[in-house]
Amino acid sequence: MKINFKHILFGSALLLAGQSCTDLTETTYDVIPTDQFGSTAAQQAALLGPLYSSLGDYFGRYAELNTVTDEQVIPTRGGDWKDGDAWKRLKEHNWTPTGDDDKFNGMWTWCYNSITSINQQLGNITEPATLAELRVLRAYYHYILLDHFRNIIIAEKVGGEVQTQKTGAETAAWIEKEIKESYPNLSATAGGAYYGRVNKYVANMILAKLYLNSEVYTGTARWADAKVQCDTVIASGKYVLSADFFSNFATQNQASKENILAVPYDASKRGGFNMNMRTLHYLSQLTYNTPQAPWNGYCTATEFYNSFAETDGRKKMWIVGQQYSSDGKLLTDDGKPFIFTPEIPAFEMPAGPVARLAGARSQKYEIQRNGASSDQDNDFVLFRLGDTYLMRAEANLRLGNTAAAIADVNIVRARADATPVTKLSLDDMLAERGWEMAWEYVRRQDLIRFGQFNKAWMFKPASPAFRNIFPIPSTQLSLNPNLKQNPGY
Repeated sequence: MKINFKHILFGSALLLAGQSCTDLTETTYDVIPTDQFGSTAAQQAALLGPLYSSLGDYFGRYAELNTVTDEQVIPTRGGDWKDGDAWKRLKEHNWTPTGDDDKFNGMWTWCYNSITSINQQLGNITEPATLAELRVLRAYYHYILLDHFRNIIIAEKVGGEVQTQKTGAETAAWIEKEIKESYPNLSATAGGAYYGRVNKYVANMILAKLYLNSEVYTGTARWADAKVQCDTVIASGKYVLSADFFSNFATQNQASKENILAVPYDASKRGGFNMNMRTLHYLSQLTYNTPQAPWNGYCTATEFYNSFAETDGRKKMWIVGQQYSSDGKLLTDDGKPFIFTPEIPAFEMPAGPVARLAGARSQKYEIQRNGASSDQDNDFVLFRLGDTYLMRAEANLRLGNTAAAIADVNIVRARADATPVTKLSLDDMLAERGWEMAWEYVRRQDLIRFGQFNKAWMFKPASPAFRNIFPIPSTQLSLNPNLKQNPGY
């Protein structure tokens, strides 16, 4: 979509030339000195644009780390995607703080750099709504850090004494406090000027996630609290399930009434969403007329693909079978029919068509045709109502309200033309979340919450429980002596 945020450019001036070519005096008409900007509510709100722009890195950070789950594989195809066996270590849960520092430090620095930028502005903000919005956005970045690293630093200000690590319980309590204190001043507007921004319902979703995973983070379950937050979002009537599941992920998906928070991408103005490049075969360039050949990397795990019922409309998110050029001609790979197969014979495969064509590819996000860039215009969805229904269903199921849980699951399944369920176990609930939320980067969190993350699956042996959280990046340990490595590493 076209990005709506207004960017304030300091220092631009309109210069009117006088009659004398030697008169260098400039009359400035449209400059607001930087030390004066931010004195009005409108100016303070305008400062939000660059701070939200940082959310654009969400997709890239999560996409790489999603390969630690049972839904995504980045196999080695000949020499392609070898990368020092980094993807293999992630898949096998054998990552190390030093050998894989770039993956973990990328997530860590993205969050803390974003938090620092927010903190630098918070001292200048007096307008209550803008202040509330920024505090919740800052809390959201802390929530991401809590989920991945658990024992983190709460960064509330710029400078001062170096802060020490907090426990998961301490950080969760702080996030909850920040959101609840800010909530009354948040907007209840959905969409429009608040598209891609924090409003009351985004805050409800963050709290719902926090409470749903509270037992993991703090040792204390809060299922009833999670249900209350989901109730609030659903009862608001501000969001509705889209009749077409895939419309939420279309190239122009900014009109979705289901998406609660999305990251606005624009291939020419705010790039960074390039799932097409990560998942498609090199020759898929001929199918979609992309300006560059894709990288032939990410695919879905065979077992995960096979778990979808043939009658479930959501299975169409995967590309399998014979591929064609944009003008309808059969494509071949080195003389072999260009057929994507769900089977992945091995994690490390010798070069050739078998390796290149192994694995179903993702088209959950509509693949843009005839684009001028390798990036796409789809906005990446962080929160949507389909997830809200399933979170409420899970909370009800864990509270013993099975009938209510089944009702919510069937609301979501009906949209996918999937057969209604009449019974529901925790295993069923996890499977349903996988079918609905595949490659939306909630799978690692879900597997941990359901006690499945450490089990063996395709290309992965059983792993120890300390792998449920990532290591503190080695780079950060060397920079801050107050940081201690997470247990097990």
